Amino acid sequence: MDSILGKLSEIETAAFAIVNHAESQKDVLEEEMRKKRDAFDAELEEDTQYKIQKIRDELKKKTDEVLSSQTGTSTSSIEAVKKEFNEKHTIYAKEILSRITEV
Repeated sequence: MDSILGKLSEIETAAFAIVNHAESQKDVLEEEMRKKRDAFDAELEEDTQYKIQKIRDELKKKTDEVLSSQTGTSTSSIEAVKKEFNEKHTIYAKEILSRITEV
């Protein structure tokens, strides 16, 4: 009977040691997982910021191109209107005077 109790005591001591070891390993594994998660989060954040900046840069470039194109088109249109006015302002003035005096 004493030998059975002794064996049960040994088994209980071994089981207790196994549980303690498992708990300490659990803490170690949790810390490793936390570090891996934090590293992943930091890498993901950096990658996301890089992609966002790249998109912003592309949008700025396209916006600048559109504005430059529109400025050129507007300038051409204004110059064409000024040229036409300079060439035909006398005709326009006579037409305006004619319409005013018709009434």
